[in-house]
Amino acid sequence: MGADGGTIPKRCELVPKKKKTEKIEKAVKNAVRWKNCQVSQQPLKKPIIACRFGRLYNKDAVIEAILNKTIAKVENTAHIKGTKDFQGVAPHRQQGFQHGRVKGDGYQDLNVTPYICPITTAPMNGNQNFVVNWKCGCVFSEKALNEIKTDACHGCNGPISADDMVVLYPDDELLEKYKERLVAERKAAKEKKAAIKAEPKEASPDDLKNPSAAGAANQSKFLDFIGIFSKSKKPAAPKRKMEIAPLKGASAAKKAVSIQDDPNTSAAYKNLFTSCEAARNKPEQHWVTHNPLFY
Repeated sequence: MGADGGTIPKRCELVPKKKKTEKIEKAVKNAVRWKNCQVSQQPLKKPIIACRFGRLYNKDAVIEAILNKTIAKVENTAHIKGTKDFQGVAPHRQQGFQHGRVKGDGYQDLNVTPYICPITTAPMNGNQNFVVNWKCGCVFSEKALNEIKTDACHGCNGPISADDMVVLYPDDELLEKYKERLVAERKAAKEKKAAIKAEPKEASPDDLKNPSAAGAANQSKFLDFIGIFSKSKKPAAPKRKMEIAPLKGASAAKKAVSIQDDPNTSAAYKNLFTSCEAARNKPEQHWVTHNPLFY
């Protein structure tokens, strides 16, 4: 097939070449990293926080992820366990910066950012390293930190030390150091907590001299504590005994068990009952049917 009219196909047309990996421009990559939250990928807005690894987030997005228990599922936030693992930051905002939608025929300079260094006015776009003071949350460029030697923070004049400086979006080598430091800190805190639980309570010198007196004092305190609750309860009302007045003529009724023994009753009235003498001497009982009508 083909080769009509004397055409000769070339090798490049028949054999497909290996696809080249797409390269993302550095400015685009830095803009996505420095301008957006690393959890929701939404533009950064106050309040902004930074983690131990130098990544920036929107505080609302991180708190929501912690409450929904989805923060461990995201690679960028798997190391965040609670509020102790991040610090609120206050980057210096650039005056006159306007953030809006870019039209299709417009040009957007990705190197222009809403935040700058308060000392060198360098834009916080990834071209220069920026650090955050973990004690106060102030953000400034690493160049200002190295050139201006001072014991006060460049943002708030608070205390500053090299151990409290966290580089924002560090390289892979420095990131591994931050991870090792975080693991060591958590391990030390865990061991310290276990040591406090295992440590026995020290007894006072008086208790060591007289342990029985200490036990008696503790027992008396316990009894006093119980007594407070017993006194607070309302006293129970005394139980009332039910007294039933005897009915009139009850003694006479008990004595006269049978009507045949009643002296006040006539003989004609007594003969109406089966307990009379004549009824008891009959050969047949009173309940026997004399005319069953079997004819």
